[in-house]
Amino acid sequence: MSGPGWARRFDIADIVRAHRGELEASQWGNTRQRRVLTDIAQCRTEALGGHLEQCTGCDYAQPVYHSCRNRHCPKCQALVQEKWIEQQRQRMLDVKHFHIVFTLPAELRPLATFAPRVVYDAMFRVVGRTLLEFSQSNFDATLGATLVLHTWTRELLYHPHIHSIVTGGGLSMDGKRFIHCHPNYIFPITSLAKVFRAKLIDALWTAHRSGAFDGFADFDDPEGFSYLTRRLPKQWVVYAKASFDRGEHVLQYLGRYTHRVGIANSRLVDVTSNSVTFRTKNGKTTTLHPVEFLRRFIRNVLPDGLHKIRHVGLNHSLAKREAAHVALSQSAPRTTQKTWQQRLVETTGRDVCHCPRCHSPLRCTPLETRSRAPPSALEHAA
Repeated sequence: MSGPGWARRFDIADIVRAHRGELEASQWGNTRQRRVLTDIAQCRTEALGGHLEQCTGCDYAQPVYHSCRNRHCPKCQALVQEKWIEQQRQRMLDVKHFHIVFTLPAELRPLATFAPRVVYDAMFRVVGRTLLEFSQSNFDATLGATLVLHTWTRELLYHPHIHSIVTGGGLSMDGKRFIHCHPNYIFPITSLAKVFRAKLIDALWTAHRSGAFDGFADFDDPEGFSYLTRRLPKQWVVYAKASFDRGEHVLQYLGRYTHRVGIANSRLVDVTSNSVTFRTKNGKTTTLHPVEFLRRFIRNVLPDGLHKIRHVGLNHSLAKREAAHVALSQSAPRTTQKTWQQRLVETTGRDVCHCPRCHSPLRCTPLETRSRAPPSALEHAA
């Protein structure tokens, strides 16, 4: 839609449909990445089928098509994110939290590109163990943490890192009291980075010995792995962001990270046949050729079945979390189960049960599917 008072809206799906052929002509992309492109191109189109909404009180009628449900699709995350936030309310302790980010150094990114599942799993294990060890050694307690993997920068460059939202303290080792850390400080970041570095190198060595990196060209030389580790910087990037005083604030902040994809449609500023311009940070923009834009976008496609959100310590153990609630004299938050229709109204303001004109009930009639079978629930049409 365009005209006075309207901003033109751009869609990544349109870029995929227009330039996918050029991308694949360059022999770039694997089967998993091509599946993502197909899903994004077909999302909420008649190819996936859907239903016809017809008002029972007036002549309003509107076709609504199914979504692809792919976790990399920029259109399919809003309701999933809201459902996840509802579920996490029972997991979140109402204490101060810290946000600590662990970044994979640039020298290891080619290895992560070659064997993403191995490297990402190693990062998760190492970050979790490092945080737990520091909580035990610094305040003799078990903390709680939620870890989220991101692999991109605002410019869509490849940049694997893990966001960790960490409780400001933890449950004592005897399980009887909650020990709070300093209100403005949790761990020495320099020490945290050193331990993270040592543990990840050790984990990658173990994977290398087991043959997990067989076929990686840099390791054809028997000394290839040793040479790589010698080139790694001594100081790795680990940094802490501002803390949060209340659990609900943490939950809303974390929700923005959990189901985020590399770029949302809302960041697109201008799209032509030769360029894609999108917002980055601090009011700046980046312009890429559409093929380069798609190449960067699908480079961040995760391996099938890899869990990008993981929980550690109190956030992982129901028994320890309940003990922490008791120690804090808090009751576990109670959540009300909402239907997808209720979540859609709260998230977008769209009521799929009533006519937008006269508010009479809507009747839904299935539409023909032209590609693959549609999702089984009408939730995925939203």
